[in-house]
Amino acid sequence: MRKNILVIYYSQTGQLEDIVRNIARPFEARKEEYDITYYNIQLKEDFPFPWPSDVFFNTFPESYLQIPKEIVPPSEEILHKKYDLILFGYQVWYLTPSIPIISFLKSDYAGKILKDTPVVTISGTRNMWMLSQEKLKLYLRDLKAKLVGNIALVDRHDNYTSVLTILRWLTTGQKEKSGMLPAAGVSDEEISGSVKYGQIIEKHFKNNDLNALQPDLVKNGAIEIRPFLVRVEKVGNKIFTVWSNLIIKKKEKRPLLIKFFKVYLMAAIWIISPVVLVLHLLTTPIFWFKRQKQKRYLQGINLK
Repeated sequence: MRKNILVIYYSQTGQLEDIVRNIARPFEARKEEYDITYYNIQLKEDFPFPWPSDVFFNTFPESYLQIPKEIVPPSEEILHKKYDLILFGYQVWYLTPSIPIISFLKSDYAGKILKDTPVVTISGTRNMWMLSQEKLKLYLRDLKAKLVGNIALVDRHDNYTSVLTILRWLTTGQKEKSGMLPAAGVSDEEISGSVKYGQIIEKHFKNNDLNALQPDLVKNGAIEIRPFLVRVEKVGNKIFTVWSNLIIKKKEKRPLLIKFFKVYLMAAIWIISPVVLVLHLLTTPIFWFKRQKQKRYLQGINLK
């Protein structure tokens, strides 16, 4: 009897779809053993791509505060089939799972699909996904899903280069390199190479050994933790909490506050972030063991 595999994702640019389909390839190669279904989450009112700059920044408060929008219902086939494994692909918007992902997780459909089912989360991001994954863990726990693995593919360029390339990509649609700037996003080599993670997942799934899956994924490079970026995320979450609540509460001043937020965000990236980096480096000897413990935790799938 064939096992049922569901691949859930939302992808504006197509990058995440390429990633999850590559990871699903080892299952696709064994059609006699697996029945694979793809579920592309769709909003009833979707976001534009490329993003107009004002729309991109105006999405911030709802993104960070995890305010859902209405989604197109999954097919009846998806809702009424019991799955043996779910590959769950997601993006990060403003240090939080994207609005389409949050909208699915907060819908009445998520519990029916995810409950009591092993889930492997897969993210394709610029570089800051760690605390977003912590937020996603909470949703999966509350929906009674069984998180068994996590894969995080990132842009390997330095923090500042990746800011420029991601803004170029999101606002113009240009991913390819131009001038001094490299191509944006996860590299083509890493995307095509992600099939190896699918092979690892399929092996553990077939052997009924999903408890040992995450250490194997980590050993094969599925998770890279940069302690400096974890620190930036923690600071960013505190700042975003203040800004998002302010913008939501002051509705009449929203356009002006969004403009101020945009200026602040750019200043934070180019001025505050280097200061955080220097402080991080200076305190490395003091917090070495604490950061190593934190790194091991973030590489794992357990929730504190």
